[in-house]
Amino acid sequence: MVQRAISEKILQLAGKFPVVSVTGPRQSGKTTLVRALFPDYRYVSLEHPPSRALAEEDPESFLRGHENGIIIDEAQYVPQLFSYIQVLADEHRLNGEFVLTGSQHFLFMEKITQSLAGRVSVFNLLPFSFEELRTTPWGAYDYEHYLFNGFFPRLYDQGIAAPDFYPNYLQTYTERDARQVVNLSDLSAFQRFLQLCAGRVGQVVNFSQIGTELGVDHKTVARWLSILQTGFQVFLLPPYFENYNKRIRKTAKLYFYDTGLVCSLLGIQNAGQLDHHFAKGALFENFIITELMKQFFNKGIRPQFYFWRDSGGHEVDLLVDIGGKLHPIEIKSGRTLNNSFFDGLDYFNQLAGLDAQHSFVIYGGTDTQSRSRGNVRPWNQLPNWGTAV
Repeated sequence: MVQRAISEKILQLAGKFPVVSVTGPRQSGKTTLVRALFPDYRYVSLEHPPSRALAEEDPESFLRGHENGIIIDEAQYVPQLFSYIQVLADEHRLNGEFVLTGSQHFLFMEKITQSLAGRVSVFNLLPFSFEELRTTPWGAYDYEHYLFNGFFPRLYDQGIAAPDFYPNYLQTYTERDARQVVNLSDLSAFQRFLQLCAGRVGQVVNFSQIGTELGVDHKTVARWLSILQTGFQVFLLPPYFENYNKRIRKTAKLYFYDTGLVCSLLGIQNAGQLDHHFAKGALFENFIITELMKQFFNKGIRPQFYFWRDSGGHEVDLLVDIGGKLHPIEIKSGRTLNNSFFDGLDYFNQLAGLDAQHSFVIYGGTDTQSRSRGNVRPWNQLPNWGTAV
């Protein structure tokens, strides 16, 4: 088993809260992780029909007999269970008694907010990070390997080729998970929507434009996008709204939680095809942003990430806000360092009055440098924001 970086924080807060919740994409390793961390706990999956039926019909009997603690997998399937867990948590006053997992983020969090506020520690588990794989047999020297394969655990521990894994993953997601959130009458249109989203990684979302290509209205596009967010398939990177310039872009940018999924949707068949693919730069940007995001999630912290762009074309790919201090980051897939990589950072730092020592260029090469215009980091030596929070 690959050691997950989030483990230490989960165990720490399980000693301080009666309920621990772990959400994340389907097959990100949630069940494997919590069963390894809490080996003596009773385990129940609510994807198992008899278990779900018992939880729905007789919650008290379902929760009986968990003296050593209980893991409830996919807990969002029986939302009324959360109220009973609240009562037991308040009666027993035992920390770490309940461990809940879920792969439908918004549905899961809605029930937690309603019933378990103040009693639960919330974690988001994404697929493997590069750092988690670095010292394993699956560590790689070329970032294209990770762009193409992504980081879902089953790919690695079962030795499944990416072209075999992702089509099946997508079929499971669209036919099971997406349909559970909303009634999808036209699966083919939704799958086409997924492909259009893949082709727009790193771009500002335009609901009307996507709707025109699909032949649906912008409200349908917005609803479908919310489905992808609910299932931890995509996330929106919001613009930074500080009034440094009134002509800033006010629409979010679209990214996926895993680039292997994007490559599959784009029809990329091997890592070598990335060298001349139009989406390589956007995929690299997506990869770096999610790797930095994992650092925060693995500390149990919601990252404060933004992008910045004005109408004049000046842009910063990523702003990381740590305690109110901004760290601008420019992300470039090229392996050769170019002075122009710093142009966006220079403009933003001057506008915002920031010291360049807090800025970074992260690129596809191998050099680590400290320059007057900012710091340079290669793709496999990212700034460790997780230790700064």
